[in-house]
Amino acid sequence: MVPIPVYLITGFLESGKTSFIEQVILEGNFVEDEKTLLILTEEGEVEIEDELLDQYNVDLIVIEDKSEFTEDFLKKCRREHRPQQVIIEYNGMWPVSEFLNMKLPYRWEIFQIVSTVDASTFQLYMNNMRSLMSEFLSCTGMAIFNRCDENTDISYLIRNVKVLNSKAELIFEDVDGEILDPGEDILPYDVSQPVIEISDDNYGIWYLDALDHGERYEGKEVVIKGMVFRSKNFEDDYFVPGRMAMTCCADDITFLGFLCKSNFASRLKNKQWVKVTAEVRLEYKEEYHGVGPVLYAKRIEKAQKPEEPMVYFN
Repeated sequence: MVPIPVYLITGFLESGKTSFIEQVILEGNFVEDEKTLLILTEEGEVEIEDELLDQYNVDLIVIEDKSEFTEDFLKKCRREHRPQQVIIEYNGMWPVSEFLNMKLPYRWEIFQIVSTVDASTFQLYMNNMRSLMSEFLSCTGMAIFNRCDENTDISYLIRNVKVLNSKAELIFEDVDGEILDPGEDILPYDVSQPVIEISDDNYGIWYLDALDHGERYEGKEVVIKGMVFRSKNFEDDYFVPGRMAMTCCADDITFLGFLCKSNFASRLKNKQWVKVTAEVRLEYKEEYHGVGPVLYAKRIEKAQKPEEPMVYFN
C-alpha cells in the first residue's frame, strides 16, 4: 500500500511556521491536486485564507488544547477526511518526542520534519528554553532560519544546530524571505596547509567542520589533543581520541571524536589524554552508518589534560 506522507512543521510561536506552510501550498510542493489535511496546534499572527485552502483542496483542523491531540484524534481525522497527505503545524511548546512516540493511523508515515526558527531570537531561546529548542532541532530534517540580517552570526547558528544534528539541512532567509548563501565558514586555522594543528579551543569547530566537509581534510595531517575512548566493539587497532561536549545542558553531554587507527591502540587506556598526529581519510564505517573521517595515526604522544577539557557550543 502507498504510504500517506506526514510532514511535521515545528518551531516556536511566530517563528514562521504558518508562512512556510502557506508558501509550500502556493508552490505546490506538498499538495498538488491531492486531498491534504492541515492540522494546526496553535494560532499565530498569520492565517491561511479560506480561498487558498479551497483552491488547493486542503481540509483545516485547529486544535485548541494539547489534550485533544491524541492517537484517537488522528484516527478520527483519517476516517473523516481520508487525506492523501498530512501537514501538522506542531506547537513549539510541546515535546516533539511525544509525537514521535505516538502510533500513527494506518499508512500514515512521517516523511519530513521541518523546523522554522526566527534567527533574531535564536540565542534568546537557546539561553532560556534550550531543552525545547534542542529537542526539535535534534530530530529535524531541515531547519529554516528566517529574518536574518547583517547582524546575524550565521556561523553561530550552524555550530549550535550541527552539534545537535549533523545531518540537518540548513536554510537561511533574510527579512524579505530571500534565501541567503552562508558562504564558506571562516575557520580559525588554515586548511590549505599540509599539516593542520588544532588548538584546544578549536577542537569543537574542527570536529563539526570535518564532519560536514571531510573533503577539506582528506589526505592531510591533523594534530589534535583528545581523551582516549576504546570500546570492546572496536577492532583491536582502533580507538577514538575526542572531547566531551555540552550540547544542551549539564544533563545532555556527548562525546565527539573520530575513529583513529593505530598499531598501538590496544596499549592505550580509556580516559588518558593523548596528542595525535594523523592522516585523514574518508571511509565507510559501520560506526558512522556511512562515510566519515578516519584518522590514521602517525604519532601518538602523552598529553596533559587541557585547562578546559569540555567543548561548549555557544
